[in-house]
Formats: sequence, C-alpha cells, structure tokens
Amino acid sequence: MERTVVWYLRMSLVYFIAGAIIGFSVLLWPGEAGYYISTHVHLNLLGFMSMMIYGVGYHILPKFSGRHMYSPMIMKVQFWLSNAGLTGMAVSWPFVARGSEGTAETMLILTSAMSLLAVILFAINILKTVKVVQM
Repeated sequence: MERTVVWYLRMSLVYFIAGAIIGFSVLLWPGEAGYYISTHVHLNLLGFMSMMIYGVGYHILPKFSGRHMYSPMIMKVQFWLSNAGLTGMAVSWPFVARGSEGTAETMLILTSAMSLLAVILFAINILKTVKVVQM
C-alpha cells in the first residue's frame, strides 16, 4: 500500500481517538463542553471520517478505474494541508468559543481555508484519476 495512504489511515485513527477522548471529557466536565464541541466534531468528521475516506479513496478508486493516481504529489500536499488545517482548527476553536479575538480567529480562518483547499485538491485528484475516457 502506498506510504501516503497508510499515513492517511494512521492519522484517521489518531483523530478518532482524540475525538473520542474529547467527547468523553465533555461528559465529565459539562460546564466546559461548549468550548470543545466544535473541536470534538471536527476531529471526528474532518479527522477520522475524512482522513479514512481520503486514504481508502486514494487506495481503491485508482484500482477500480484501472488507472494510476493522477497526481501522487497532490495526494502528498493534500495530506499535509489537511492535517495542518485540522490541527490548527482543533486548537483554535476553544479559544474562539471563549471569545478570544485576533490571533485565534485569524488562525481559525487560515486553517479552515487550508482544510477547504485540501478537500478541493482531493476532489480534483480523484476526478482526474477516475475520469471517463472519451471514445
């Protein structure tokens, strides 16, 4: 299995565990829950679910389409963008939820943009990989 694909799957599980820990913590300290709900949700959805989809998609879809990955470089860039974006969002959400302005808001916006760019790169790479050949 491609090394980058394995790292997508590994990071998926790291985010799943982190999201579950934060989810459990929210139950233990309900007074603090509002500050960490967005982090919990993003770690589980963008972290676990999206990373798993990226990894499985990059592994299976080229095989199903009988083609090579359009751009392994896009796959690697997307890996770093998606992880940096998600990590930045997970760290900055609680500060923004507590009312911090300035650096936390800027970090949240920038890292959210990184995550969005990673999603777009994934879509482009997969669409170009599985495109139908015109006859």
